[in-house]
Amino acid sequence: MDEYRPTTQPPPPPPAPPGPAGPRPGLWKRCLWGGLTLWALTAVVTYATANTTLLPTLILLGSFLVPGVFVLWAYERHGGDLGLPVILGCFVTGGVLGVLGASVMESYLLHPSLWMFLGVGLIEEAVKLAALMFVVRRRPRLRGRRAGLVLGGTVGFGFAAFESAGYAFNAAVTIDGIDLRSLLETEILRGLLAPFGHGLWTAIAGAVLFSFRRPDGRFRLAGPVVGTYLGVAVLHALWDSMHGIALWLVLRLTATDLDRSLFAQGYLPEPTARQEHLFTLFSVGGLVLVTLVGLAWLRSLARPDSPAGRGSGGDTTGFHTP
Repeated sequence: MDEYRPTTQPPPPPPAPPGPAGPRPGLWKRCLWGGLTLWALTAVVTYATANTTLLPTLILLGSFLVPGVFVLWAYERHGGDLGLPVILGCFVTGGVLGVLGASVMESYLLHPSLWMFLGVGLIEEAVKLAALMFVVRRRPRLRGRRAGLVLGGTVGFGFAAFESAGYAFNAAVTIDGIDLRSLLETEILRGLLAPFGHGLWTAIAGAVLFSFRRPDGRFRLAGPVVGTYLGVAVLHALWDSMHGIALWLVLRLTATDLDRSLFAQGYLPEPTARQEHLFTLFSVGGLVLVTLVGLAWLRSLARPDSPAGRGSGGDTTGFHTP
C-alpha cells in the first residue's frame, strides 16, 4: 500500500507593489468651490479694509482659478497617464513662454490697422504651439489626438491665466488710484469667458499637431496642421474683433452715411435705444457663434474615428473615461 503524501501548494506570490497614484476623481470640483470661496473672501476683506497688499492675492486667485480648474478636470478625465510634470510644464512654462513671445512679436510686428486682430490671432496661436512643442520636445511618446487636446488646452489655459493677470492689474491701477470694482469686473468677465478662448483654440491645434507627430518625436507641419493653425487663428481674430464687427453692422443698418472716425473711437456717441440693442445682439451673438464653431470642431476631433489621426502613427483611440 502506497504511503500517503499530502501535496504541498506553492506559496502565493507576493503582492505587486502599488502603482503611482492617479488623479483623485472629483478634485476639480473641490478646487473650484474652494477657490471661489477664497476669492470672494479676499474681495470682501480687500474692500472692507482697503488693504492694497491683498491685491496680488486677489489678482492671482481670480486669474488662475478657472484655467487651473479646467486643466485639472482634463487631467483627471483624460490625461492621468500623461504625467503631472508635463501638465505643469505646459501650464506654467508653456503659458509664460507664450505670453512673452506674443508680447515681443506684437510689439514689433503689429500696428493699428483693419487687419490688426488677424495678426494677433496668427501670432498668439503660433507662439502657443511653439511653446507646446518646446515643452514636450524630449517626450517622443506623447503623440496622438488625446495628448494633443489635453496638452494643447493646458498651454492655452496657462496663456489665458497669465494674460488675465495682466489685464486685471491694468484694470486695477488707474491715475486716480486703485479701482477695485473694475478689477473684479475684469476678473469675473475673463473667468466666465476663459473656457471658450485660448484653451479651446490651442486644444484644437494641438490635437492635429500631435496626430502628425513622428515616433521619433519630430513634428510634421503637414497640410492639416497648417490649415488647423490658420483656422483657429481666424476664430481668435473674429473673437477679438467682434466689438468692431458689431459696431460696423449697427452702423450699416441704422446710419445713412458711415463715418470711419467712429471705428477709431470704438464706440457710438449718443447711441439710440435701437442701436444699443443691436450692438448687444451682434456682439454677444457673434461671440456665441464663434464659440459654437470652436466647440463643434473640438468635438469632431474627440471622436475615435476622426480622420485627423488616421495614418499618422499616433493615438487614434480617442478619449478614455475613468
